[in-house]
Amino acid sequence: MPITDLKSLFVHGLQDIYYAEKQILKALPKMAKKADSAQLRKSFEDHRAETEEQVTRLEKVFEIVGEKAKGEKCPAIEGIIAEAEEQMKEIKDKDTLDAAMIAAAQAVEHYEITRYGTLVSWGNLLGLKDASKLLGETLKEEKDTDMKLTKLAESKLNKEAA
Repeated sequence: MPITDLKSLFVHGLQDIYYAEKQILKALPKMAKKADSAQLRKSFEDHRAETEEQVTRLEKVFEIVGEKAKGEKCPAIEGIIAEAEEQMKEIKDKDTLDAAMIAAAQAVEHYEITRYGTLVSWGNLLGLKDASKLLGETLKEEKDTDMKLTKLAESKLNKEAA
């Protein structure tokens, strides 16, 4: 679909984040399996369940705008995930690996925060209040997850890696 106006840009953004969320669903179990910290493992497992709900919410947004829920390849999320997978193969020290994985997870969260924040703004401009409300719920969850990861990294995991 060509991007010709804000509405088509909005739909493209939905497709981008939908693809990203689907890729994240695939990556989180691998990260949970590699995590040495029980807290980090639980964080990844909890966020996977939350991400499944976010995908469902995105599908509702697609319905609201009259579009089929489908993903558009997202090179940004692919790059973040590829870097995390590379580090999971290369880093042998478990504490250092936990620190690396929490950093990768935060890179994902920051990407999602940017995308969802923009989509909420555009949705409001387009008069798509119901869509913006749903996207705003996800935005709040992503910010909350980022804060939880920051607390875990700063209170424990980064210190253990040092």
